[in-house]
Amino acid sequence: MSSAETAGSARQRTAAMPFIMLTVLIDMVSIGLIIPVLAPLVGTFTGSQTDQAFWYGIVSLAFGLANFFGSPILGAASDHFGRRPVLLIGFTGLALSFFVTGLATALWMLIAVRLVSGALQANAAVAQAYVADISSPSERAKRFGMLGATFGMGFVLGPVMGGLLGHISLHLPFFVAGGLAILNSLYGIFVLPESLPKERRHPIDWRKANPVASLKRLGEVQGVGMLVAVIGLSSLAQFILHTTWVLYTTFKFGWGPKENGWSLFTIGVMAVLVQGGLIRVALKRMAPQRIAVIGLVSSAVCYLLWGLATQGWMMYAIIVLDIFGMMVSTSLQTLVSTAVDEHSQGRTLGSVASLNSLTAVAAPVIGSFLLQMTAHFPHGDWRIGAPFYLCALLQVAATVLAFRHFRRHPSVVMPASTEAPSS
Repeated sequence: MSSAETAGSARQRTAAMPFIMLTVLIDMVSIGLIIPVLAPLVGTFTGSQTDQAFWYGIVSLAFGLANFFGSPILGAASDHFGRRPVLLIGFTGLALSFFVTGLATALWMLIAVRLVSGALQANAAVAQAYVADISSPSERAKRFGMLGATFGMGFVLGPVMGGLLGHISLHLPFFVAGGLAILNSLYGIFVLPESLPKERRHPIDWRKANPVASLKRLGEVQGVGMLVAVIGLSSLAQFILHTTWVLYTTFKFGWGPKENGWSLFTIGVMAVLVQGGLIRVALKRMAPQRIAVIGLVSSAVCYLLWGLATQGWMMYAIIVLDIFGMMVSTSLQTLVSTAVDEHSQGRTLGSVASLNSLTAVAAPVIGSFLLQMTAHFPHGDWRIGAPFYLCALLQVAATVLAFRHFRRHPSVVMPASTEAPSS
């Protein structure tokens, strides 16, 4: 390849990063829009808080179950057909999900559409593979942090918009989110470039594209091993938090869509600050392994404090405290991505997404059960925090496993150039 061709290729790879970041931003805004209103919408079809917790768990379970089986298939498909067409499928699935949910007149419609959209949507994993395609190993920590900041920015804008719109009508955020998903499809068709060259693609191995095989293969990757369990436990805690936050604050503090929207807005702001800058500062001073362990300890403490909170303002204070906890996912993801070759990024990160989807299957079942058991307690009762106490225990277990793994694999460290290059 000539020097001119090399320079052109480098410019294209650099230019692709802003493209995928804008795609992810629109995607996450559309998803964030519905978070404050989905649980209240389910509540319109139920007669009590206990029933609301149960059916919200079922609706969340439907998405997670379908996504568990769909993610490794879509990840493998992106390794064969390219990232762009699979992202377009995801945008279409989201648009369908949002519009039908907004028009739903019965619980079975909510469950059915979440099954369909879960099976078609693996945008996060494919976006991560896209970033891995256009980044050298030394750039990945920095760029995964940038991607994480974009996810956070989506949660800055989405939930607060959803909360304010939901205050007007519970159905309105779904139609706005559907419009954004369609906009993203058009952007993908006309603007977003492909990141995976044809010479790096390979046929789909259907034996490896099932979720069980993908999880087994992930555990066999050199240098990953016990990190699979760490990712699984941490992800389970995070998904229990995500699936119970709105109902928990409703049951404990009497919050509505607007209040929940602002609390999720705060989480998004912190995620942007952490992923957009603070994690790069941390990476200059510490290895990803150390950041992961500190973050797991931090999040365990914060989960406990969230569960014990007696007033709404305390939730905001704890969000601000959980700085290192917001670095866990990026640090673990960087370690896994660096452990595999460039030809397997989509399948491997699809396997991570499949693992996350498996925890997303379990989380609503566990979280809704614990909320059902405590829904009858009065506002402010410490026992309503049961889901968060479990999350704290899960993070403690993940911390122990991570510490043991890093002691057994001390040679698996990031190169010095990973320390957030300025270019």
